[in-house]
Amino acid sequence: MDMSYVKKLKCLLCGTEYDSNEVKYNCPKCGDEGVLEIIYDYPKIKKDFNQDTLKKNKEFSMWRYLPLLPVDDPAKIGPSKVGWTPLYEAKRIRENLGMLNLWIKDDGRNPTASLKDRPSAIAIVKARELGEKIVTCASTGNAASSLAGAAASVGLKSYIFVPQTAPSAKIAQLLVFGSTVFAVRGTYDEAFDLSIKATREFGWYNRNTAFNPYMVEGKKTVALEIIEQMDFEVPDYLFVPVGDGCIISGVAKAYKDMFSLGFIDRLPKLVAVQAEGCKPIVEAVNGDGDVKFVEPNTIADSIAVGIPRNRLM
Repeated sequence: MDMSYVKKLKCLLCGTEYDSNEVKYNCPKCGDEGVLEIIYDYPKIKKDFNQDTLKKNKEFSMWRYLPLLPVDDPAKIGPSKVGWTPLYEAKRIRENLGMLNLWIKDDGRNPTASLKDRPSAIAIVKARELGEKIVTCASTGNAASSLAGAAASVGLKSYIFVPQTAPSAKIAQLLVFGSTVFAVRGTYDEAFDLSIKATREFGWYNRNTAFNPYMVEGKKTVALEIIEQMDFEVPDYLFVPVGDGCIISGVAKAYKDMFSLGFIDRLPKLVAVQAEGCKPIVEAVNGDGDVKFVEPNTIADSIAVGIPRNRLM
């Protein structure tokens, strides 16, 4: 069954286009650096998806944007309610900062309390569509918790790779969900590489950012909601925390989608926010433009990524 509006998957390095059934992860020609972008059939989507259909849609979760998601079989969607989280007008913070307007999107309302539930929901759908029984990922915490929870909700096994420095509370959450946890002596980046190796050796379905091309699509739903919650008014700036860079890529993709479909008439400026002790993107922008590895040294564990894997997007 194929009910999605996905047209092609396109490599950001070489430009090669693939059908969705031709490739599972990265571009075969470019290897690990060959991140794929999902290309949608916008003219086809326009026939079925507009402001009127959104107003009539009673599905108040990330799945209200199903035409803009890579789902072939909606019956494979898990039971947990993910998305449609509140957008708060932060009046006191705004006044303290001397700003005219300020909003904060609260994704702590998701099932495992983070935005990462969105891409994990997509990962579970794709895994089930392929008939997979085991899912895996590398994470500093939130992505692991979200995948473990989503997998448990549909009876899939999850094998999670985390750096030994991952917070004990997050590891405990994984164990509660029944995950098998591998604590890696090293950084998140080393855990990432090890999980990819395990996927290639054992065939486990991998959720990793910038390896699995569908994760950006899940993360973009946070911005699709912001667009709708702001009544299709486009903010001047969006500030997005950056680790691997998948969230900010998803936010950009959401605005691109909605601009291409005529929902909005301009694009916002995106500001990448990194920790002082782990800022490879900031250093690249202020330097020669090349993103180089840095040794993470920050308590902001969710963005403690030495080399952003989704940097090309």
